Amino acid sequence: MGVLGLACASTWSIQRVAIFVVLGLVLNLGVVCNGGKTSTFVRQINRSLDMPLDSDVFKIPPGYNAPQQVHITQGDRHGKAVIVSWVTVDEPGSSTVLYWSTNGKQKKAEGKVKTYKFYNYTSGYIHHTTIKKLKFNTKYYYVVGVDHSERQFWFMTPPEVGPDVPYTFGLIGDLGQTFDSNKTLTHYELNPLKGETILFVGDLSYADDYPNHDNVRWDTWGRFTERSAAYQPWIWTAGNHEIDCAPEIGETKSFKPYTHRYHVPHKASGSTAPFWYSIKRASSYVIVLASYSAYGKYTPQYVWLEQELSKVNRSETPWLIVLMHSPWYNSYNYHYMEGESMRVMFEPWFVQYKVDVVFSGHVHAYERSERISNVAYNITNGNCIPVKDQFAPVYITIGDGGNLEGLATSMTEPQPEYSAYREASFGHAIFDIKNRSHAYFSWHRNQDGYAVEADSMVFLNRYFHPLDDSTSA
Repeated sequence: MGVLGLACASTWSIQRVAIFVVLGLVLNLGVVCNGGKTSTFVRQINRSLDMPLDSDVFKIPPGYNAPQQVHITQGDRHGKAVIVSWVTVDEPGSSTVLYWSTNGKQKKAEGKVKTYKFYNYTSGYIHHTTIKKLKFNTKYYYVVGVDHSERQFWFMTPPEVGPDVPYTFGLIGDLGQTFDSNKTLTHYELNPLKGETILFVGDLSYADDYPNHDNVRWDTWGRFTERSAAYQPWIWTAGNHEIDCAPEIGETKSFKPYTHRYHVPHKASGSTAPFWYSIKRASSYVIVLASYSAYGKYTPQYVWLEQELSKVNRSETPWLIVLMHSPWYNSYNYHYMEGESMRVMFEPWFVQYKVDVVFSGHVHAYERSERISNVAYNITNGNCIPVKDQFAPVYITIGDGGNLEGLATSMTEPQPEYSAYREASFGHAIFDIKNRSHAYFSWHRNQDGYAVEADSMVFLNRYFHPLDDSTSA
């Protein structure tokens, strides 16, 4: 072979190596298919294991009648009030909350106490106290357990509502109380992006997965999440595991443990039930919907949402966020199309009002959609598949908190065109609002370092900057 031949052969070898390297990188990132990307990351598929009841995360605080399961949520429409909730066991004790800001005068707020019975379980004394007329963007300290074993915590109020106010939300769903649940919460707590409020998309304790809906598991879950929920608001969404209806043991009232333990400011937004409501926080308008309450035409939830969407002032709160439990778009074989009837009812409104993003749970995995809708088709010609729609929201499933039921690993094939990224792993997400036009979303799997983003997207606001923000162009 001549010198020229050797040179050509050498060049071809280098080209082949380069091609294989590029293919290897592509395959390592994800499988290319009809839709977006299906991650090739493989997590061990073993069923998640509950943490033992004597785990330190379930530890009962010391002292007579010491408050436990302390958690807070927003207590009004705009973020100037906080609902503080906790449980005492030995006796009712005081429902007083002492609170003060740095160099501020100590004040107090009074609340109410209640209990409930569920089968052979009697709850502790559940306290709910609303602190009102707080200052925006201020750190407050607060004390519960007055007159007995006092415990002190703190929280930050949000900035005043406005169009260019930056704010960072954390996102967790379907958490439970397993070793994987603990990894998820720890991963969130150590994320350098530092979420300021958690948007929780439903399925809290999974108490109903235990014999006779063991309500002790509501207590352990409350103590487990206190380390975060006592210091920053968790915005609650009711999931199917909160229904807790068990006629076989004489429990026919739905949502009894959940509604007794977790209060929300639903009346502030004109809602008639605590399962659907809205809040304003910084530059966002957050609407919480109920997948397991009636939503057909003329039902209370339907009427409320129709009126609520018309009230949204995007010049004041540019970011329109919706939370629900059951996803409308889901390419896993778990809970497939369970949200379809709600989608049929409400999706035209989401497109009309240019909702930016919809977060849901229920499916124990992660998935992010393109901006798509399924409202503009002619049913007579069979063209009834989702199509790209720049006025539609992105749909994100974040039901990957780590509960004992394990991961959803079976996916529909081929990956549909509306699915931009999907992966069967546990994790959490961050939605970081920068200004009225841009926000940054990132999803973090538990197996990675705290700063690693397994999936991400720059969101362009549908009202102020409605350009194509697709990640799979």
